[in-house]
Amino acid sequence: MEDILIECSPGISGDMLLGAFYDLGVPKKVIEQPLIDLGLKNLYQLEFKESKSCSIRGIKAKVNCIEGSPIKRTWRSIRELILNGHLEDKLKKIIYEVFKSLAIAEAKVHGIKSEDVHFHEIGAIDSLVDIIGVCAALNYLNPKEVYCNEPMLGSGFVQTEHGKLSVPPPAVIELIRQKNIKVLSNLDSMEGELSTPTGIALLANLVDYLEPPSKYSINSYGVGIGNLKFPCPNLVRVYKITSFEKPSVNDNEQINPKCEEISIQEAWIDDQTPEDISNFAEKLRNEGAYDVSYQAINMKKNRIGFCIQVILPIEKKEFFRRLWFDYSNTIGVRERTQSRWTLLRRRGECSTTFGNIKVKQTLKPDGSITLKPENDEVLRLTLKHKISTYEIRKKIKESSKNFKAFENWK
Repeated sequence: MEDILIECSPGISGDMLLGAFYDLGVPKKVIEQPLIDLGLKNLYQLEFKESKSCSIRGIKAKVNCIEGSPIKRTWRSIRELILNGHLEDKLKKIIYEVFKSLAIAEAKVHGIKSEDVHFHEIGAIDSLVDIIGVCAALNYLNPKEVYCNEPMLGSGFVQTEHGKLSVPPPAVIELIRQKNIKVLSNLDSMEGELSTPTGIALLANLVDYLEPPSKYSINSYGVGIGNLKFPCPNLVRVYKITSFEKPSVNDNEQINPKCEEISIQEAWIDDQTPEDISNFAEKLRNEGAYDVSYQAINMKKNRIGFCIQVILPIEKKEFFRRLWFDYSNTIGVRERTQSRWTLLRRRGECSTTFGNIKVKQTLKPDGSITLKPENDEVLRLTLKHKISTYEIRKKIKESSKNFKAFENWK
C-alpha cells in the first residue's frame, strides 16, 4: 500500500488540493459521487482545466455555482446533511470531522456556540465541493499514511463576508492552535493568503505526519494550481510515495502504553431533571469528551441531585467550561489536570462469518494484539440472528480474519 505526501508550495487551499488529486489520477466521478449522494449535484458545475503558475503546469479546479444566491449554511444544517447522507461510514466520518473542526474554530473566534455558527465562504457550494471532493479522493486512494510539510500563511488582508480581515484569518489561527500545527514563516512577508481555512482544516484532519518521511521514493504525482499570482509558483503537489522510514519526531507516539495529560471537570447539580442531565451528558459526549459519568447523590436540604464527571482532552478544557454554563444549571465547575496511561488502539473492520463488522484492536505492551467487536455491531447481530451476545462474540472471535484498519494506532 502506498503513502501520500502533500507538498504545500508555499501554502494550501481546498481547490488546489482538489486539482492536485485529479491530476494524480483520481477520477472525476469518484470526486463527485458523494456530492451526488448528498443531493448537491444540481447546485454546481465542476471543471478541471490545464493551467500554469510561473511556467509550472498543473490543474486548476473551478466550481461554478448554479444554486442562485449563495446560501449561508449553518453548522447544524451541514451536519444534518452529512449524517443523513447515504455515504460509506469511513468517508462520512472524515467529512464530518473536517466541518466539525471548522465549526469549533469559528465558534471560538466569534464567541458563540458551535451550534449557532453560520458558515459564509465555507458554507458556499464551492467550499462544500472542495472539502467533500478532497475527502472522497483520499478515501479512494486509501493510503497507509498521509504526510505533509508545514504550510506558510502569508500576510496582508483578505476580503470576506465579515469584511476585510488580516492574514492569516482568525479561523486559520484557531485551527492551528487547536490542532497544534507547526507553520513556517519564510514567506510571511509575502502579500496574500497563502493558506485558507478550508485548506488548513483538511490538512489538520487528513494528515498523519506534518513532516515528510526521512526516506521515500516517488511513484507518481499531481499538481494543483491556485488562483492568486505570487512571485513564486502558487501550487500544491500531491505525491504517491513508498516510504521507508517514519519521521523521527513521531517515534515517541508509538510508546506503549503512552502517558498523556487530561482534564477532569465535575459539578453537582440539584435543580435539573434526570432527562435534562441525560441530554447534557450526551451533549458533552458529542462535543468530544473522552467519557462522561453521572450518579444520583444526596445534597443539601435532603435534595436528590447528580454528580457529573467529564474526562476530556486538556486542550478543550476552556471550550467545555462554556458548555457547563451554557447547557446546565450549575453555577460552578471543579477542574483538575491528571495523567493517564493508555494502550495504543485503533478501529477497523474484520471479515467474519457474519460478514464485515466493525472492531477495535488493542496493542498490549508485549506486542500481542487483542480484538473486540464494537458493541453496536454485537447488538445488531444479536437482534438479527436471535442468539445471545456471548455466542455472537464467540463466533466473531473464532472467525475473525483480514483486519482492515480505519485509522493509525493512537
